[in-house]
Amino acid sequence: MKIFDHAAIFLATGAYIGKIPYAPGTFGSLWGLPAAYLLSGVRAPVAVLSIGLFIIVSIAVAHRAVGLIGRQDPGCVVIDEVAGMLVTLVAVPFTAATAVAGFALFRILDILKPFPIRMLERRVPGGAGVVLDDVAAGIIANLLLRVGFAIGELV
Repeated sequence: MKIFDHAAIFLATGAYIGKIPYAPGTFGSLWGLPAAYLLSGVRAPVAVLSIGLFIIVSIAVAHRAVGLIGRQDPGCVVIDEVAGMLVTLVAVPFTAATAVAGFALFRILDILKPFPIRMLERRVPGGAGVVLDDVAAGIIANLLLRVGFAIGELV
């Protein structure tokens, strides 16, 4: 295996956290919390652009990792969970309540995969399919957080 292959596996597995035998997606999603906290200190357009770039890199890294591992969307690949968590928490006030609510919403959506999330997972091949279903879950979770703010549940 080449150095870039090792780097792809390292990044795709969230510094090998994805190799935890139980709930790797949940543990991988935790990586999104400190990253989202860091992005909460910048203006929304900068955060959105940064997350967009992270998603592009995540697709490439996941694509390479899927090729090396030999399975579509292997559980050990968790860079997609990080991307999903970043989308979940972008441009909302970062508090303990939003972090917990966002984490819970994202994990529920990522596990249950309601429409259109499951469709993306099944129909989009390679790294894009690995990442985009989590991005869709993050978008829905972000919208649900905003609804929570609008009705005053998370304030």
